[in-house]
Amino acid sequence: MPPKTKEKGTKAGAQKKKRNAGAALQRDEARRAKASEDQLKQRIKDLEAELEGARSEGKAIYAEMSRQCRSLQEAMQSRSRQLEEEVEGLREQLELCQREAEAAQREAKQALGERDQTLAQFRAHVADMEAKYEEILHDSLDRLLAKLRDVKPQWDGAVLRLHTRLKEQLRQFGLNPLDL
Repeated sequence: MPPKTKEKGTKAGAQKKKRNAGAALQRDEARRAKASEDQLKQRIKDLEAELEGARSEGKAIYAEMSRQCRSLQEAMQSRSRQLEEEVEGLREQLELCQREAEAAQREAKQALGERDQTLAQFRAHVADMEAKYEEILHDSLDRLLAKLRDVKPQWDGAVLRLHTRLKEQLRQFGLNPLDL
């Protein structure tokens, strides 16, 4: 459609009012757009500041975490070195104790061997002494028996005489020797 032409009979003041109202609307719209733009720019600045703060906080957190990680690694390495030194010391102590135990076992075996040898010598000596004492005892008993055999006839006569004399004394006291 072709553009409308001005209508006849409209008044110039009405058109001017329409134009003024349109311009005011445009100005009002432009002011709102400008205010909205300013608000958006401020919002962007705020968000950028917040983003920068978050980045800064993230960097600080990262730096702190890195520091803590390094600190933990250093502590772990230190503890690891300490434990390795302790293990090495314990290994040395274990080796020393094993050497001492082996030496003690050798000494104990040697002492037991010497003791067994000494006991064997003592047993041989005791057996030898037993044999000698047995021989001495048999010789002494044989001599004693020989002496007793030699003395027996004399004792038998002495006993018989003593027996007779005692019977006689009992009779003198008025006792019968067979009753006793």
